[in-house]
Amino acid sequence: MKIGLLFGSFNPIHIGHLIIANYMANHTDLDKVWLVVSPQNPLKKYGDLINTYDRLEMARLATDHSDNLNVSDIELKLPQPSYTIDTLTLLKEKYPEHEFAIIMGSDNLVTLHKWKNYKLILRDYQIYVYPRPGYENTDLASHPSVHITMTPLMELSATFIRKSIAAKKNVQFFVPDPVLKFIESKGLYR
Repeated sequence: MKIGLLFGSFNPIHIGHLIIANYMANHTDLDKVWLVVSPQNPLKKYGDLINTYDRLEMARLATDHSDNLNVSDIELKLPQPSYTIDTLTLLKEKYPEHEFAIIMGSDNLVTLHKWKNYKLILRDYQIYVYPRPGYENTDLASHPSVHITMTPLMELSATFIRKSIAAKKNVQFFVPDPVLKFIESKGLYR
């Protein structure tokens, strides 16, 4: 099985994440997409990340009824910060029957050269790229391992959702209903 890995903090998971994951699972040659909840991105500041297990639970709630979207907690088993190459190595060891690919936004493709062992990633893994506003051109777009997709453009961000919740704005329809109920029940992002 060919599995696409969509890494993220999912702080919180929102419909933009789900649209991207669903597009990749249904409009590319990927069989499934695993949303990999990252405890901490080594290229980002810790900032206002909520508890990793709450983010993991929200991702599970959001994908609970999907046949081709799953959630992975693999990065919780690795030293922090976690690096994509280490996660890929562990997944290959744990699931040798699967082929893994990476799903990323064009903004991440622009900074891929900053990733640990990025040349190994390009050599050994396929990368499926979805568009992000302002990041249309990159030298790596023509690399044989890179597949630029026609995923619908998403401008919704978790930052917008967190700020909206803090400002007591309604975020219904931006996040799945079970995720919204979870956020409200725990008083997250207030």
